[in-house]
Amino acid sequence: MAKILFMVVPCYNEQEVITETTNRLAQKYKELIEAGKIAPESKVLYVNDGSKDNTWKMIKDIHNKDKTFRGLCLSRNRGHQNAVLAGLMQAKEEADMVISMDADLQDDINAIDEMVDKFNEGYDVVYGVRDKRKTDTFFKRFTAQAYYKLLLKMGVDIVYNHADFRLMSKRVLDNLEDYKEVNLFLRGLVPMVGFPSTSVYYERHERFAGESKYPLKKMLHFAFDGITSLSIKPIRLITTLGLIIFMLSIGILIYSVVMHILGNTFAGWSSIMVSVWALGGLQILSIGIIGEYIGKIYLETKSRPRFIIQEYLNDN
Repeated sequence: MAKILFMVVPCYNEQEVITETTNRLAQKYKELIEAGKIAPESKVLYVNDGSKDNTWKMIKDIHNKDKTFRGLCLSRNRGHQNAVLAGLMQAKEEADMVISMDADLQDDINAIDEMVDKFNEGYDVVYGVRDKRKTDTFFKRFTAQAYYKLLLKMGVDIVYNHADFRLMSKRVLDNLEDYKEVNLFLRGLVPMVGFPSTSVYYERHERFAGESKYPLKKMLHFAFDGITSLSIKPIRLITTLGLIIFMLSIGILIYSVVMHILGNTFAGWSSIMVSVWALGGLQILSIGIIGEYIGKIYLETKSRPRFIIQEYLNDN
């Protein structure tokens, strides 16, 4: 018996692309249903993350024309990860499997077929992995790959070259709901849940229309969140660095005493200035990293809701 598939598509100011996304998903659902791979009750859930354009109005119009498409409107912009989570938690109540995908059509919709096949083979999580990055600039490709490698070095269990295009079974989502942290980084959380997993590979396309919602500043913030939300290695590195500097200072102290006894001391203004600035910068950097962790603890202890649903468009 075919299983029910829900697609969760977060949307933030996507009025330029949502019509094309809808057309392609409608065609893909028709193919999958006719092939008997998914049940006719399968749905697409658009999550409006506080869009400032006509995105929500367009989602309403789409829903009124085709009940395959549903809409979930958050009370305000809560960020991509929270929007994805809101859709996942809503969809899991009716779906056997849920696929999250961005609205910009950079992820290959044709990879959905293989994802569903892998689910039917017994896999609970199927990661969509970018096989090639031909459409990315050299800078974006280099920084993205360096970031994944850095996360792995930091001890974060993450799938290399995987973003948020993935399939998850209902039991994975039921267990994901138990992870209550406010600082969400789903790429790192999903592997922590466990269950059998595999990957499908696809070529990432250029954005169909509109502008990227992740400029460099936002990407850097997201990258730092990923590290500090899932790894304490930066703090351990500070401890290690502090120990190394302490050992060096003992060596310099011994060296200075010996030179003083031998009468070889002389004024060293440059070395003193370099030492003061280097140690001062290191201390400020260390305090900043520790402060970042303390700030995250502060947010977690408040236990504020990660999202608030303003409106839900379903079949009723």
